[in-house]
Amino acid sequence: MNLRQLTFAAITLCISASSMAHDYRAGDISVSHPYARATVAGQTSGGAYLTLENKGNSADTLVSASSPAASSVEIHSMAMTADNVMRMREVGSLDIKAKEKITMQPGDGYHIMLIGLKAPLKTGDKLPLTLTFKKAGKIEAAIVVEESAKKADKMEHHHH
Repeated sequence: MNLRQLTFAAITLCISASSMAHDYRAGDISVSHPYARATVAGQTSGGAYLTLENKGNSADTLVSASSPAASSVEIHSMAMTADNVMRMREVGSLDIKAKEKITMQPGDGYHIMLIGLKAPLKTGDKLPLTLTFKKAGKIEAAIVVEESAKKADKMEHHHH
C-alpha cells in the first residue's frame, strides 16, 4: 500500500468513525453529525450545523436549543433574497414534517446560532447542545468543532 492509498484509507476510516460517533435520537427524531466551525480570536458567535430527521408519521417541532458554551442559542434561517442579499433571521421554532430530513449547512437554509461564546471554538472541542422538541422531548448532543472554512468558503462570505 503506497502513502496515497494509506492516507485515503485513514481519512475514510476517520470519516466513517466520526459520522457514526455522533448520532442522537429521541422518539421519532434523530440528530446526526452536529458540528461547528472553529472561530477566530475575538469572534463572539458561531454557527452549528446538523441533520434532523423525523422518522415518524406525524410532524414535530424543534422549539429551542441551548448550550452552556454560549450565552444564548437561536435557530436561524439563511436565504438569498431577490436582490441577491443573504439574509439571516431568527426563527422561533422549526417544524419537521413526518418523514422529513433537514440538513443544516453553512451558507444556506437553517443553522443553530451560538451567541455570546464563553470561549473560542477550537478544532477538536466538543460542546454540549440540548435540542428540545415539542413531542420527542430533549436530545442531548455534542457539537464537534471542525476546522474553519477553507479559502473557497471564505470567499463566499465577503460583504460588499
